[in-house]
Amino acid sequence: MSDSNAQGPIALGQPTVGEAELAAVASVFESGWLSGAGPTCRAFEERFAAVAGTGNALATSNCGTALHLALLTLGVKPGDEVVVGDYTFPATGHSVLWTGARPVFADIRPDIWSADPAAVEAAITPRTVGIVAVDVFGQPGDFDEYRAIADRHGLFLVEDAACSAGASYRGRPAGSLADAATFSFHGRKGITAGEGGALVSDDAELVAKARKLHTYGIEPAINREGSRELPVPSFDELGYNYRMSDVAAAIMLAQLDRLPSLLANRRRAAEGYAELLGDLELVGLPVELPDRVHPWQSYVVTLAPGLDRGEVALRLRERGVQCNFGTYASHLQPLYGTTAPCPVSADLFGRHLAIPMHANLTDDQVERVAKTLREVVTEVA
Repeated sequence: MSDSNAQGPIALGQPTVGEAELAAVASVFESGWLSGAGPTCRAFEERFAAVAGTGNALATSNCGTALHLALLTLGVKPGDEVVVGDYTFPATGHSVLWTGARPVFADIRPDIWSADPAAVEAAITPRTVGIVAVDVFGQPGDFDEYRAIADRHGLFLVEDAACSAGASYRGRPAGSLADAATFSFHGRKGITAGEGGALVSDDAELVAKARKLHTYGIEPAINREGSRELPVPSFDELGYNYRMSDVAAAIMLAQLDRLPSLLANRRRAAEGYAELLGDLELVGLPVELPDRVHPWQSYVVTLAPGLDRGEVALRLRERGVQCNFGTYASHLQPLYGTTAPCPVSADLFGRHLAIPMHANLTDDQVERVAKTLREVVTEVA
């Protein structure tokens, strides 16, 4: 919960959890079904599908496994290529590698940091089978343009909505913008069970296929619950253990109850930063486009060229303001072995700085963060 000591360290991120989550976990303990893909997971899936604006949802162990399942069910195989927005945690690119395919990274817009549609189209080759577009820090990218490109080239479209619970694009909720979408419930996300993820889609067959793959390649045990016979599953396909536990699903149900207030609190903090830092020329502020709703999973500022980000971060931390870099320019990571340039992503990778953003921030803490950042960048410049 929020730090009551105004002069204590201000956390970069912090979950909002309490009695409601403890009571939800206790109810699962009482039920006796703690393991994965049980009745509490099914209840969470039904509610989360409604949040995402889709007909179907599958609870998973994390967003990376949800991405892997999405790509497998869409038929990605070794030798294929998948275009991926470059500015993202490497789980996005990893999920492509896990299928044996190759991620091809597309450079990003300089304002909202999602994949530039022109760069996406330029990255398509005869081996391309699909596009994974990332909602960077939660704000959706240009999905109407991505869809037009995908349809023109006969490709699938996946939304990496890891940070996007509660976001929207032109009136449509994040999760409903592509053939399939994936979410993360890691501890830094807007709603969290510590870990966890979800795959959502309007395609019932896609989600049913993913459900089988996420339980070693057989139907989940709950499908056999209450049978008067003794059904013995048969393994006819290689699957994985990608299930969410019912304990985590119970926490997520409580978090869904909190979602409106969590979003409102994050928005209040973002608006406070914008008011207090808007005139600071050494720092560029994140943009929320008018046709989108940003969930403010993170608040990432862009330092002016020439500012020593490491020194800025050191001085902020010394003064009790936690911070970190933004996310990764994936094409620069040695694992991927790519030489194709993504200059916008590479530039922002070196200049982005995440400052405290979570639903427990008080107005006084927002003011203190802004004041400290103003002091530090002025000193370092």
